[in-house]
Amino acid sequence: MTQSKPIVFSGIQPSGHLHLGNYLGAIRNWVAQQHQADNIFCVVDLHALTVYQDPEVLRANIRETVGLLLACGIDPAQSLLFVQSHVPAHAELAWLLNCVTPVGWLERMTQYKEKAAQQTSVSTGLLDYPVLQAADILLYRTQQVPVGEDQRQHLELTRDIAGRFNHLYGETFVLPDIRIPPVGSRIMGLDDPTAKMSKSTQRPYHAVALLDDADTIWVSIRRAVTDSGREIRFSTELAKAGVTNLLTIYQALSGQSQQQIETHFAGKGYGELKRAVAELVIMTLGPIQERYDALMDDRVALDGLLQKGADTARERAAVTLRTVKERVGLLALP
Repeated sequence: MTQSKPIVFSGIQPSGHLHLGNYLGAIRNWVAQQHQADNIFCVVDLHALTVYQDPEVLRANIRETVGLLLACGIDPAQSLLFVQSHVPAHAELAWLLNCVTPVGWLERMTQYKEKAAQQTSVSTGLLDYPVLQAADILLYRTQQVPVGEDQRQHLELTRDIAGRFNHLYGETFVLPDIRIPPVGSRIMGLDDPTAKMSKSTQRPYHAVALLDDADTIWVSIRRAVTDSGREIRFSTELAKAGVTNLLTIYQALSGQSQQQIETHFAGKGYGELKRAVAELVIMTLGPIQERYDALMDDRVALDGLLQKGADTARERAAVTLRTVKERVGLLALP
């Protein structure tokens, strides 16, 4: 008997411009593995609303995110691609899961505490973000979720919520496994190699956006933080964080081992390292940008893909949601 492909769910926020960290840490892996699984790719626009978004900018970012996912190689003929808000079951299941999730579990989330500390007023949505994330995953009987290390705690919470629901109402949800990609799963900011590269950071030269032109990429990488030394090597030392970040980008794009890379750059300076990294980045992003431009020229076709994806996602989500409603005792109409 042929074993069915595992169900893999991945979500990405349209809260800013996708950057090199998103590509190397997530999207590239999604593309490489999409034929090995039943892949579900969701642009999680409801999550973006946990902080204020300019409506027109958000709409543009949703389209841009979808276009870039397709340009990077996500194949809608092989994978399910849709926008979260087009499938109401995500929000509906989130409410049902809220009712079995202790507030204390949410208040312990590290990301919530960090973001709440930076704001004078915290929205309920920010606290409840992980429950909506759990709904995203559990709706499709997801078996595997590839995420960066920073999302591990949220995925563990998803398993806890699913387990609690199953305990209260009977076996309903699959407890998804967490998958952490090996190389390039955590690309740091060029201006601050101690912090992860982020879409929400507006500082200049912090990140390389996937749609940046060659000149912008050159400037951003040339200005990347390194140190006062000259030795080019991978290191866990804080002082070498900038160099290690550039080497990690180089390794992720070149496919070479750490030893091969250190041998290649032996006796060379940081300027040569930055030049080599910039050339690799430009060479990688050029074809993606060309495909993106072609896709965005045909908005009707793009909207058609999103409609088809939403229709399929609604059908799949409805099966789980119907079961959950029945288990908790809600009254169904004939």
